[in-house]
Amino acid sequence: MLKESVEKALNEQINAELYSAYLYQSMAAYFEDKSLEGFASWMDLQAEEEQAHARKIYDFVNERGGRVILDGIEKPKSDWNSNLEVFEDSLEHEEKVTAMINDLVALAEEEKDYATHSFLQWFVDEQVEEEDTFGEIVDKLRLVGDSTQSLFMMDDKLGARTQAPAEEE
Repeated sequence: MLKESVEKALNEQINAELYSAYLYQSMAAYFEDKSLEGFASWMDLQAEEEQAHARKIYDFVNERGGRVILDGIEKPKSDWNSNLEVFEDSLEHEEKVTAMINDLVALAEEEKDYATHSFLQWFVDEQVEEEDTFGEIVDKLRLVGDSTQSLFMMDDKLGARTQAPAEEE
């Protein structure tokens, strides 16, 4: 049985993961508008991955006898000044999610909820991967600068992603 504080925090994390999906879908729409289909496809898959994260927590709360309470999802940003800014915002967002996961781990430790602590380790590892991936793309976008040819090469590379990593497990 989940303690009330852990259940509340997990429900907040479900909402945060759903917001992440909503944000990445907004970013996909931005890229579609810019005719960068590879970037858009990559963000579509990222949105799916975040939905899978939310579902993973949702299922865990139910398995532990908790109650999932869904909250409203904040409207995401929809316009950026550059492709780089989109990914800088994404990286910043992932860093925020990492901090939230870390706070959940700390709460699970404080409440001596070892099952939740164990469950959250997957998310700790996932966030390391997320920050690394977004950081790499930010670095590459900074390197290519205003080079249209390099941007199209990146668009092709990002478009080659076929499924969200969370689905690969």
